Amino acid sequence: MPRHTEPSANNALARILRRMMHGCNIRAESTRTIAGNRGLQPDILITASDRAPVVIEAEFMPAHDVEDEAAARLTLTVTGGRREIEAAIALRYPAGLEDAYDLDNELRNARLSYCVLTAPEDGGEEHDRFPQSGWLEGSVADVAELARLVSVPQSAVNAAASALENGIDSAVGALNGMERQAPVAAREIADLLGMSDVPQTRRMACAIMANAMVFHDRIAHMHPEILPLNRLWRTDADNPQGKISDAWDAILEINYWPIFAVARDIVNLLPSHAAARILEHLRTTAQRINSTGANIAHDLTGRVFQRLIADRKYLATFYTLPASADLLARLAVEKLEGVVWADADAIGNLKVGDFACGTGALLSAVYEQIATRHEQAGGNPAALHRAMMEDILYGCDVMPSAIHITSSTLSGRQPTVGFGGSRLYNMPYGRQQDGTVAIGSLELLQSSSVMTLFNTTDPAMRTGSAGEETAARILADIQDETFDIVIMNPPFTRNTTHEAAYSDAPMAAFAAFNTNELAQRDMSKRMSRLKRGTVYHGNAGIASAFASLGSRKLKVGGVLAMVLPLSVAVGISWQNFRDLLAKEYTDISVLSIAANGRDMSFSSDTGMAECLVIACRGDQPAAHTVCPQDVQFTSLNRRPRKFEHAAAIASVMSDTKSIRDIEDGPYGGTQLMVGDEKAGEMLSAPYGKEGAAWTVVRLSDSSLAQTAYALANSKLWLPGIAEDTEFKMASLDTLARLGLYHLDIIGTPPRGPFDKVAASPTSTYPALWNHNASKEKRIVCEPDSQLLARQGMEEKAATAWTRASRSHLNAEYTFGAQPLAVAFTQKKSLGGSSWPNVIFDYERYDYAFAVWSNSTLGLLSYWWHSSRQQSSKARMTIRTAESLPILDFRALTDAQLDTAKDIFDDFRERDLMPAYLADADPNRALLDKRVICDLLGFDEEVYRGARLLAAKWCAEPSVHGGKKRHI
Repeated sequence: MPRHTEPSANNALARILRRMMHGCNIRAESTRTIAGNRGLQPDILITASDRAPVVIEAEFMPAHDVEDEAAARLTLTVTGGRREIEAAIALRYPAGLEDAYDLDNELRNARLSYCVLTAPEDGGEEHDRFPQSGWLEGSVADVAELARLVSVPQSAVNAAASALENGIDSAVGALNGMERQAPVAAREIADLLGMSDVPQTRRMACAIMANAMVFHDRIAHMHPEILPLNRLWRTDADNPQGKISDAWDAILEINYWPIFAVARDIVNLLPSHAAARILEHLRTTAQRINSTGANIAHDLTGRVFQRLIADRKYLATFYTLPASADLLARLAVEKLEGVVWADADAIGNLKVGDFACGTGALLSAVYEQIATRHEQAGGNPAALHRAMMEDILYGCDVMPSAIHITSSTLSGRQPTVGFGGSRLYNMPYGRQQDGTVAIGSLELLQSSSVMTLFNTTDPAMRTGSAGEETAARILADIQDETFDIVIMNPPFTRNTTHEAAYSDAPMAAFAAFNTNELAQRDMSKRMSRLKRGTVYHGNAGIASAFASLGSRKLKVGGVLAMVLPLSVAVGISWQNFRDLLAKEYTDISVLSIAANGRDMSFSSDTGMAECLVIACRGDQPAAHTVCPQDVQFTSLNRRPRKFEHAAAIASVMSDTKSIRDIEDGPYGGTQLMVGDEKAGEMLSAPYGKEGAAWTVVRLSDSSLAQTAYALANSKLWLPGIAEDTEFKMASLDTLARLGLYHLDIIGTPPRGPFDKVAASPTSTYPALWNHNASKEKRIVCEPDSQLLARQGMEEKAATAWTRASRSHLNAEYTFGAQPLAVAFTQKKSLGGSSWPNVIFDYERYDYAFAVWSNSTLGLLSYWWHSSRQQSSKARMTIRTAESLPILDFRALTDAQLDTAKDIFDDFRERDLMPAYLADADPNRALLDKRVICDLLGFDEEVYRGARLLAAKWCAEPSVHGGKKRHI
């Protein structure tokens, strides 16, 4: 048998990598590669013109020194280049490889272990390691992918982003006076961008011009007829406005319409007195960006432009973070079947759509995944670019600036490759010239063809002068059931949103671009017409309409991949969407994030939890109703921050073939390990019929899901207790009636019969309405309001009062501040938005309901059944509460019901701590003991299991919300 040396293995690895990394220079065992140390010999050095160099240091197992050697390469400068080595991969060859008969073949199929070290940022001393401990495992293709990801020169990208923002700030100062000195020009520029004339619009205009200048300098060296910026004009007397306009006209004769069309039109609209100063600022900015060496294709454009986009409060479109977009794209492309990635012609037949494309982050991420798979199969990714732009990628948005950003980002992936038209469309929105209204991409719900506002990427479809050609209307033909992937992060806005920024909008979902009230109402009516046959629901918001649109465009076998609010998991208004997936989709994956704050979303600035939904459209609708399918739920500990983190998560998910099921017992889920770090847990759960809720989301400990699931099915699975303990559970609506919606009590007449005023000890109609944690520490609470019957509505008030009760469910439960899931009022009272009524026919059930619901088992059941979209706040609507699993009081004996009343009386005067401290609260512990041992008759072992359950539950981020514990 041959005995290979490490250099021979390194040469073999380099040979394989060369076939997978087109356009890279890959050298193995080479000297004279490091400046200042010509004798230093990296095992493998990977360089490319637009990337930072990457070193791979490799050893046979046990590879004791490989990390130290890799770390020693960081910050060294490659000979003949100006960039430092920012990343080094330490790789361990598997045992036995040195004895391989066919080294290349064995290595190609080997399971390698590796980590990546990156140079410290901001002058730090310690390098970063990914993973923090342990090793990644994968194939040579995975190593090639990692090398590609970490070769992005982050220091250059950060410097370029700062330069772009600073340059925009400098240039925009000259535009801010335009509304006074040149009001017509200011309005024309705003109209061109489809925005109102505000400072944000001027920042966007400057950003678009700066972006075009960056590309100008990048392509000048490829076209002799294009002068670089530093030679285009020297002084203001050279008329920079005319020079840049003429230069961009010439560029448009070559191509590059997505980048230069709108930018050229803005330049032509600049008032002459300000143009020279603005353009000089932006020229300096572009040259600074290009001097950093950053390739703007690496999300620089989208990242900076996103901060400038107007109307996000109404469009509620949030930038999909780069690593999140990468993760979703990987998971979507992974589910595609039957694609021969080596065949460029076959790839050219794919269709990928994003009908709310925004800054193009998701389309760009899918582009990257398709190109990478083609490259790893031996193809040249540049050869795909023309097909990508002309045939494969479809993007739609209502914002002209967003389409500019998307087209710039996609075009910039291969700036040296020309193309004809593209499939990027600015969709009509608001009142149209003929008096009708349009609602953007959702017009595609009624037709496969929509007359768009313009398509800046196809010169053949443009006519007239600058202003006219930008407004040219074309027909966008987007056929149903033709797409292989639909990937979207759609707007989340709802018409029912009226708080904060939305308070002045009658129909918030259609309030963008200064649409007036009449237009908003007409657009809402149009949505009502187009929603027929869709899963759209007003309380779910516009995102549910986009979900229907995406599904309608997919072919059989196609993949739907969406970023959605976490309310999709349990919200009644999202039930039809969940039912659609149950009937028509297979291989469903749902990812959520257990963390709090900004870390619980995959987008920037949302302030709410989100999830990723990825599913394949099947060819046998409703087949699983006979044999229910399982859904793979993944809860991440935090959102991915870097591309390599996203790649590792996707790889582990793909490689994990056996996932623990929710019905397996209280043992937790399958751990998702990235190196030695637990990145999350995966758990399989059966997909309930009729749009049943997805409760297996946002968990850090999946054993809680297993216990809560069993509890809902009348089994008590506690940690550390091997045997099942059975007892009776029931849904709340089988034992009680739920009260009125708060607007049916105090809504604008004629809806509500009451006015709400301050509480009175002698009120006829007392009410428990608001949250006041300081007054809600005990199970028995005092009403905080009174209701006065409106004149002429006394009869309706009397009818409403029949829904008064003593039991009240907490509909907006902040675990980090409030102790009670259920409150009890000594006298009957009506419940408001925070405390809806629960009406039992037998008053003894009131006492049992109060003690059960505030015990650990009751808290777990409430949490499991509620929406967990905010850090430590769970919501439950009256409709949702109907199916809340509770103890079946009908199965209790009279003696047990008497015991429940005794427990209730014992706790009248006992304070409870906020729920997130349930494990440390002595009174909550006593309540658990009384409920478990005295009421239900279980032994001390079960009680101890319940207290461990309390500790596990209190450790959940969605319970403590990041709040510090003081006990």
